[in-house]
Amino acid sequence: MEAKVIWKEGLSFDGTAGTGFTLPLGASPQVGGKNDGFRPMELILVGLASCTAMDVISILRKKKQDITGFRVEVESERAESHPKVFTNIDLHFIVTGRSVDPAAVDRAIELSSTKYCSAQAMLSKAVPIHIRSTIHEEGQP
Repeated sequence: MEAKVIWKEGLSFDGTAGTGFTLPLGASPQVGGKNDGFRPMELILVGLASCTAMDVISILRKKKQDITGFRVEVESERAESHPKVFTNIDLHFIVTGRSVDPAAVDRAIELSSTKYCSAQAMLSKAVPIHIRSTIHEEGQP
């Protein structure tokens, strides 16, 4: 696996990886940036959410759950002084479908958390990660 960051100007960069995709990286105006890209710490949260989301949706599909919508929302708290590491991360799995089995959702999340998601395995060594889930029946408010 490889990645690189290429400076454009000021605090603006392009990040690329071996897959060939590029994404903008930037900083807030308060620190001299132009607000023109992801913040590095945001990418850590996106990486965590996407890692576990891919696991959970794959497991739920294998369990033949009728999923019509799925997302993982992440909220975090950071230390006030440098380095401003995460001090708490909350993952909220929101599943929409037809007659989705809550036990299947719980098990899929558990497997991702304890066995498959490398991002969560790595981050959980440094910061508490709290997990919750919500299931919505398709067509219900």
